[in-house]
Formats: sequence, C-alpha cells, structure tokens
Amino acid sequence: MELYDIIAQGLGILAMAFNIFSFQRKTSNGVILCQFFGGLLFSASFFMLGATVGGILNAVAAFRAIIYMNEEKFRARHIAWLVFFEVVFAASYVLTFTVFGKEFNLTNALVELLPVVGMTASTISFRLQSAKAIRRFGLVSSPSWLIYNIVNFAVGAIVCEVLSIVSIIIGMLRYDIRKKV
Repeated sequence: MELYDIIAQGLGILAMAFNIFSFQRKTSNGVILCQFFGGLLFSASFFMLGATVGGILNAVAAFRAIIYMNEEKFRARHIAWLVFFEVVFAASYVLTFTVFGKEFNLTNALVELLPVVGMTASTISFRLQSAKAIRRFGLVSSPSWLIYNIVNFAVGAIVCEVLSIVSIIIGMLRYDIRKKV
C-alpha cells in the first residue's frame, strides 16, 4: 500500500470517528455537527480512493449539515431544500455514469444507487429535528453505505458503517427505549 492510499484510508478512519460519535450526541445539532466534519473527511477519502459518487455525496452532505445547523437563517425546513438536495443526489448518480465514465451495468447501477438512498434517508431525518428520528433513519442510511463501501474497499468507511449501526442501536437503547421503561 502506497502513502497516498494510507492517507486516503487514514482520512476515512478520522471521518469514521466523527460519524460514530455523532450518534451519541443528545441533540440533533450535535449529531449534525459531528456528521459535518465526518462528511468533509469522507469526501476527501472517497475522492482519493476513486469512489467519485461517494466523494460528491459526502461533499454535499457537509454543505447540507451547514444548512440544517443554521435552520432559521437558511429556512432549512422549507421543502425547497429537500427537493434541492434530492436533485443534487440524483444528478450525482447520473454524473457517475456520464461525466465520470463509470460503466453502466446492472451491478454498477445498483451499487451506485445505494449511497443515494443513504443520503436521502439522512436528509429526511435532518428535517425532523429529533435525534431519535436521525438514529432511526440511520438504520436505512448505514446499511446502504456499508455495501457501497465494501465494493469500493473504503476501510474506514466500512468500519464506520458497522460501528454506526452498533452506535445507533446503543443510542436508541440509551435515549429512545430506556425513556419508555
């Protein structure tokens, strides 16, 4: 493994730390702030690994986090933001096969769609302003990304999604289920 690859994987591991920690935050802004830093670092890691759609989507995720953390200033609850992000996610998918030259076949079409599904789930959850809802939608997002990360051999991202699923479940037990008992 060359130094370039080690740096790419290292950025992914650092991003993983931010994303895992995010699900242990009590407030929605706490979750989103940690995911902002994770998104920036994952974006760089994915681009370095040649996983273009992952890089694009994580860069968009960092921008999305800024919008939702400053909800009143940007009127983030307005449906136009949800539509905007979904259009950008769809465009990223299309660009992967057109501009970036990924071969279009059934396997690639499905694999490249997975992070779009994951980003859609997390974008919807940010609009709900509830850490509980963010954790629930995380159970849609993380498995989608996990498969994509395995295919692209993004070590930090693979570990991140496995740990995210565990962290989400722990967060649900600590904050969502325990309150009911």
